[in-house]
Amino acid sequence: MKTQKKIILFDGVCTLCNKVVQWIIQRDTKDVFRYAALQSDAGKQHMAERGITPAAIDSILLIEPGVAYFTQSDAALRVAQELGGLWRVLALFRWIPKPIRDAVYNFIAKNRYKWFGKEDACMRPTPDVQAKFLK
Repeated sequence: MKTQKKIILFDGVCTLCNKVVQWIIQRDTKDVFRYAALQSDAGKQHMAERGITPAAIDSILLIEPGVAYFTQSDAALRVAQELGGLWRVLALFRWIPKPIRDAVYNFIAKNRYKWFGKEDACMRPTPDVQAKFLK
């Protein structure tokens, strides 16, 4: 399970989260990220290693092994920055105070099931991207 890749833990039953992960995979041309659902054994293990209770995180967690972990808007903006290109421009949103960014992020997170739906089970990656998911 050890990896030096940055790890994105996401809500595996959230339709929006699954679509965002698929979107990131398509744009991760430098193969920077690995993925795991928060509900998976790998997700739970990564949270436990960092002393994070599963109830504290419900949408996204970005782990940079040996560096730190990031949640909410910080995680989303760091992912966008890693994707490069025009997506790096989103890093300018870090100038907005974190409480305001996180309030917007949390509003979307709280309504994501109502707006986008919920899956019956975690996403099953296609064989061509299976290696990007932690087990």
